[in-house]
Amino acid sequence: MAQKNSVEVIDLFCGIGGLSYGMRQSGMRIVAGFDIDDTCKYAYEKNNKASFFSQDIKSITGEFIKNLYKSEYSLRVLAGCAPCQPFSSYAFKNKKKDADKYDLLYEFGRIVKKVKPDIITMENVAQILNFKEKPVLQDFIQTLKTNGYKVSVNKVFCPDYGIPQRRTRLVLLASKLGEISLIPKTHIPEKYVTVKDIIGDLPPIKAGETCKTDKLHIAKSLSEKNLKRIKATPYGGGWRDWSEDLQLDCHKKETGKSFGSVYGRMVWEEPAPTMTTLCTGLGNGRFGHPEQHRAISLREAALIQTFPFEYEFFAPNENIAMTKASRYIGNAVPVKLGYVIGQSILKHIKDYK
Repeated sequence: MAQKNSVEVIDLFCGIGGLSYGMRQSGMRIVAGFDIDDTCKYAYEKNNKASFFSQDIKSITGEFIKNLYKSEYSLRVLAGCAPCQPFSSYAFKNKKKDADKYDLLYEFGRIVKKVKPDIITMENVAQILNFKEKPVLQDFIQTLKTNGYKVSVNKVFCPDYGIPQRRTRLVLLASKLGEISLIPKTHIPEKYVTVKDIIGDLPPIKAGETCKTDKLHIAKSLSEKNLKRIKATPYGGGWRDWSEDLQLDCHKKETGKSFGSVYGRMVWEEPAPTMTTLCTGLGNGRFGHPEQHRAISLREAALIQTFPFEYEFFAPNENIAMTKASRYIGNAVPVKLGYVIGQSILKHIKDYK
């Protein structure tokens, strides 16, 4: 049989393509991505040079996936980052929310059994390790082992790999070739990439303003009251630093006192907090700019998610919608994490050739 030299990737739950793009940067060929959000099509196809299918994973057949791989002489990688909302901290307190999404990892397992790819990767929130509602992760791992895969489960603190946000994720790798693991950490705490490293040189803008030279460098408008609040927030501070007349009623209650990061400012010298789908809103976390009186812009959020400047989120003639773009960026796997996963797989392939 011919030597399998090339690597082809199909990405389930691909969104706008953060994981795919990182794996592509590492040297892999991206064949296709699947997501139920059809508005992701332009960004995914434009940046990854791959086909996008707007399709529910429950309706995808193994035969269809197998036929998408281009060459019988390629190593086949199947990637899948099932939506993490049902396993998040919030979902632990709201168990009925997104309950139907628990089954998405089982659907991923169903496709694995049909397609039998050489290598599998799955990324999710670290909380899935402790998820009690259903043994979703454990069942998925058992499916892989039963079907001949060696599995490694890695809890990744993103700054350890040069990603400028304090995000902890689970990265699963599985291979039919043999034992597989992530590459060693690339950064020590003293050398973490910081907020200043990533966004410190961007042109200053005001709340509600768009940069003249970068249409993605746009910040949400603030109400008069919220503008007063951010002006009253010191460097690295939050709502606890405000005078009582600026505080929200919910913060004055015992139940609200634990949300110390809300309305907070980032600091230059450390990685940013985890980017979410609401990361461009001042009241949704520590998403205030370190110095300017506004929340972070779309460009700043994208850079913290390690998307390069050249990544195209919208077609040239399409208006940039803040809510949609924030969702794209917050839902994405950081590009650099995709690159680390890709490098780990390529090293593994080299080791077992």
